[in-house]
Amino acid sequence: MKTKILAILVLFVATISTSAQIDRSTMPKAGPDPVVKLGVPVKFNMPNGLKVIMVENHKLPRVSANLSIDNKPYFEGEIAGVSGMMGSLLGRGTPSITKDEFNEKVDFLGASVNFYSAGGFASSLEKYFPEILALMADGIKNATFSQEEFDKEVQLTLDGLKSNEKSVTSVARRVENVLTYGRSHPYGEFTSKESVKRITLADVKNNYNTYLKPNNAILVIEGDIDIKETKKLVNRLFADWKAGEIPEYTMPEVPTLATAEIDFINMDNAVQSEIAIINTVDITLGDTDYYAALLANKILGGGGTARLFMNLREDKGYTYGSYSNLSQSRYVGTFKASASVRNMVTDSAVVELQKEINKIRYQTVSAEELRNAKESYVGNFVMDVQKPRTVANFALNIERYNLPINFYESYIQKIKSVTLEEVQNAAINYFTGDKARIIITGKGIDVLDNLEKTDYIINYFDVDGNPTEKPAMTLPIPEGMTAENVVDKYIAAIGGKDKVMAVKTTMTVANATIQGTPLVMTMKKAAPNKTSQDISVMGNSMQKTVFNGTTGYTNARGQKKDMTEEQVNKAKLEMAIFVDLAYGTGELLRIEPLEGKNAIVLKFNDTEAYYDMTSGLKVKQVKTNKSPDGKEVKTPTVFSDYKEVSGVKFPHAIGIKSGPMNLDFVVQEIKVNEGVSDEDFK
Repeated sequence: MKTKILAILVLFVATISTSAQIDRSTMPKAGPDPVVKLGVPVKFNMPNGLKVIMVENHKLPRVSANLSIDNKPYFEGEIAGVSGMMGSLLGRGTPSITKDEFNEKVDFLGASVNFYSAGGFASSLEKYFPEILALMADGIKNATFSQEEFDKEVQLTLDGLKSNEKSVTSVARRVENVLTYGRSHPYGEFTSKESVKRITLADVKNNYNTYLKPNNAILVIEGDIDIKETKKLVNRLFADWKAGEIPEYTMPEVPTLATAEIDFINMDNAVQSEIAIINTVDITLGDTDYYAALLANKILGGGGTARLFMNLREDKGYTYGSYSNLSQSRYVGTFKASASVRNMVTDSAVVELQKEINKIRYQTVSAEELRNAKESYVGNFVMDVQKPRTVANFALNIERYNLPINFYESYIQKIKSVTLEEVQNAAINYFTGDKARIIITGKGIDVLDNLEKTDYIINYFDVDGNPTEKPAMTLPIPEGMTAENVVDKYIAAIGGKDKVMAVKTTMTVANATIQGTPLVMTMKKAAPNKTSQDISVMGNSMQKTVFNGTTGYTNARGQKKDMTEEQVNKAKLEMAIFVDLAYGTGELLRIEPLEGKNAIVLKFNDTEAYYDMTSGLKVKQVKTNKSPDGKEVKTPTVFSDYKEVSGVKFPHAIGIKSGPMNLDFVVQEIKVNEGVSDEDFK
């Protein structure tokens, strides 16, 4: 026992002595750079031209196979989207197995097999890999394309296109590509409803038979494999895949600019502007200044601590985030600085984006910025190489770009050797804001007045990237029209004043989803100004707001907060059921194009209400509130799908834009003069 006690005391004293010798007032010296040891790939070429790369990695009993069809991009023209449709239909059956049997077998083995127009990917436990690779090989070599599956895919594609018709972000990305690369470039064309309707099953089969060939394919297998056995397996499964001649295609030159210009796409439903400053670049993985260019982009807009983010979000508060991206390519790369900003600051955001681009070009970055960027890249790289998929991608890149076999082993050293001068030279070469396209997708009526005060020429394009005229900003309000006229027309449109005034209570139940989670909103109202709104998630109340005509409160996740005096006074003035009845004393602001129709905009206190000029129905409202820091926050709500309930029309589709979230409520039930009592407002 004494021996044990003495041993413990000796250890304790030794620990104290060691601690006393450590000087914690100075930062420890950095250790040596991590040594990256990637598995040495084993390569062989099959007689049909298929290149095979195998990398042993015995850390986990898993194996993955990545098949890449390394075709040069080609132009699809009037049937744009045919290759994507072909890729989506791969894996839906072969002569030896049906689609359902295929999916059931993959699920049973706990594996994954995915196909796309440029190849496929499979992953499984090592013991099941021969079966999974066989399924993948069969799906690639022997795909059958049935009319039934083709028709389903066409409809699915059309539904997807329709759902994105009003998406400002989707339109922005599409037109950005059209303008950056040109409409006749493979990167500039896009899938449209018209091109999808022109695609036939024969077109899909022809694309498959023409472009999915082994003589331009690379198969990378990585994981817990035996090289000899895997080579035998590959030869057995892919030897009968027949080679073919791939059509030659020469890509057109991309358009360039002599000086920067604004290309504007008008979308009347835009509540914020999508800004992208884009120029094409000629940079490829492994170029001499590739590493300096990566670091320059990291400092400019490569994350939440980069210059763009710190300026446009943290300092100015224009956006939720601003970033830049440098995309290398064997064909044509791009530099892009972007942000999604509030309409009212669109012109200011353009100025700040260009200011940061020019600053990194003409002023040397600080040593600290460069050191932090290097540490970030090195840290991410070291983490990534632990992932089997990353190692497989590295092997594929080495083959595709004809890089030295030790390219990634020297990656850290090359990143750390970049100098301040090299970063600035890379920024000068690749971030050409003075010759870039400033592509803005937004609401012209809100942003063009200020954009026209800049020094840039402004060109106008439609949602498909076709040149067009400057959008109509406003139309004159017809002589004699008053706010009272507009409200009267609305009341008549929804059923007439007698029926409207007969409505004493309403109960509305509406459903929506947010990130896949279902929401239920239950609203109860009683004349003149009692309201109750409860939003629940999976049966649990998340937020409830109640006003009983005198006082009110909000209860969010168990935290109850009484309405302020200002909120109470405002609630007292509003009509609970038909708020528009009070708008007759409001002010007519303008007539504005909205979703292809004209709407008259009426302002009442902090609300702008939009009424369709033809139908008289209210189609939108924008409410302005102030955030805790004093900034104005606009909350747009869109109304559609009016249906009659008890003789009065109510909107059954309600879309609410709240910050970065879109809540699209579909009304399930409306009750008039029933289902509401005074208890609901306590």
